[in-house]
Amino acid sequence: MGNTINAIIKKYNGDETRLMDILLDVQTELGFINDWTVEQISKSLDIPQVEILQTLSFYHFFHREPRGKYTIYLNDSVVSNFYGKEEIKKVFEEELGIKTGQVTPDGLIGLFETACIGMSDQEPAALINEHPFPSLTPDKVKNIVKLMKEKKSIEDIKGNKYGEGNNSHYLMRSLVNNNIREKGAVIFSDYTPGEAVKKIVKELSSTDVIEELKKSYLRGRGGAGFPTGLKWEIARKAKGDIKYIFCNADEGEPGTFKDRVILTELPKLVFEGMIIAGYAVGAKYGILYLRNEYRYMKNYLEHVLQEMREEGLLGSFINGKKGFDFDIRIQCGAGAYVCGEESALIESAEGKRGEPRDRPPFPVESGYLNKPTVVNNVETFCTAVKIILNGAEWYNKMGTKESKGTKVLSISGDCERPGIYELEWGFSVNDILKKAGAKTQDVLAVQVGGPSGNCISEKEFNRILAYEDLSTGGSLIIISKKRDLIKDVVLNFQHFFKEESCGSCVPCRTLTVIYEKIIKKIVDGKGTKSDIDNLLSWAAFMKNNRCGLGQTAANPTISTIKNFRQLYEEKVKGNIELFNPDFDENSAIKDYMEVVNKK
Repeated sequence: MGNTINAIIKKYNGDETRLMDILLDVQTELGFINDWTVEQISKSLDIPQVEILQTLSFYHFFHREPRGKYTIYLNDSVVSNFYGKEEIKKVFEEELGIKTGQVTPDGLIGLFETACIGMSDQEPAALINEHPFPSLTPDKVKNIVKLMKEKKSIEDIKGNKYGEGNNSHYLMRSLVNNNIREKGAVIFSDYTPGEAVKKIVKELSSTDVIEELKKSYLRGRGGAGFPTGLKWEIARKAKGDIKYIFCNADEGEPGTFKDRVILTELPKLVFEGMIIAGYAVGAKYGILYLRNEYRYMKNYLEHVLQEMREEGLLGSFINGKKGFDFDIRIQCGAGAYVCGEESALIESAEGKRGEPRDRPPFPVESGYLNKPTVVNNVETFCTAVKIILNGAEWYNKMGTKESKGTKVLSISGDCERPGIYELEWGFSVNDILKKAGAKTQDVLAVQVGGPSGNCISEKEFNRILAYEDLSTGGSLIIISKKRDLIKDVVLNFQHFFKEESCGSCVPCRTLTVIYEKIIKKIVDGKGTKSDIDNLLSWAAFMKNNRCGLGQTAANPTISTIKNFRQLYEEKVKGNIELFNPDFDENSAIKDYMEVVNKK
């Protein structure tokens, strides 16, 4: 084992900032990371063991004990539960003879749960040894367990029928489908790799590139909508001998899966956008931060990068231009929603806990390794390429006054046609319901922008999706009237935020726990009207958190109380405030009685 660890560390040149890669590779080789392993890594990197333990303890997919030769992570997202995740879980438990959270006695198979894995258009789904298994059924589960017990390889367990497009590439062999329902005029329009790079080399200076983006009014597609051209301009002017370009592919927002599809079918478009950003900013290094749930893509994406190097699109003297040097590496995460926040992402890429930084300074001034760093998401980089090819004037003809161009949407939930839709900004929620095959009269609510967004009622289905009205990072979950909104959706989302809080800020660390507890109390029929009022009043404290996760962690509750208060009041009806309906005497004195009985 010692030789394995040393070889892995040597692979990364003993660089302690590559700790995430080292830990991921060690766990892949050895199965888990115990105290002895931590000690060996500590000695080899010459860093304190506590630094390694801090990183290990932060991420969901690192584990200190064996989790089986086959490790199953069931997706516990809202949409997965809509489509029968509990039945799938029950079949797994019956076939394996264990409960979720356990490993079979022979150490062969472990069964666990995790948050959304980016498969909301094909649920219920699971990750098995980091490979996605979508659209699970009881019969599929029984066959999977049978093959595991026969100790078949993951490839044998997957079979030989793969998903469409590049999912079938020999370096992916993924069971996932893309489900691209509607292609728009920007991201999914015709594209020849390398054309935009050739254009900037021949015709445009770095200033020209930035000015074209500024004229296009392209706003970041991650949700905040910061002007892309302005961000690149600030980074170009920032002091620093070395600068970095980061692509944020850590789409951990439950219900979002558009980046998965774009990276599968258009990886060169993503990378070309990063190359153009490097040219504009004066950066020579790029990093694609890929969420662990998409780690199954890594070999395929590395292959694409190598192709681009051989085509002269990456490396030195790109397209023969002296001084134009730029290359990209892939950095995998290990399961932490907060790493979608740009400063937390940078901390993670440096091998640390993914805790958001205090700002200022902003990453464009002091980011990765304290150097100026541009962070944009997958869709933003793709859009930048098309603007360079077609011009700002072309781009500005699409969308609305404040929201130019198109938006790629991840549509899931109670509809006939879940999947990817690229539409011009300015479409209504009703437009989406119609396209996705959801009957308006059957829809109770639509969750716009994932759990951190807004849950709207039918009174707002005519609202326009655009920055000037209802903005979204790209996720819409359709919720039918057959669902219990508070039990099936809000409780799940509040549990998600409790689990994903990094714990750095007091309001997020404590109130996410309290929100889940009170929602559970209401769901169990033991809540009171004052509970509802308290949930609303506490929301103000969440604004004191330093990152977007904490600031929006109460949104599932607040937006549903605002738009569906009658559902909450029905659940607390008849409960009085004079005593706590949730109080249980036996539970309250359980610890005391255990001590007394021991004596």
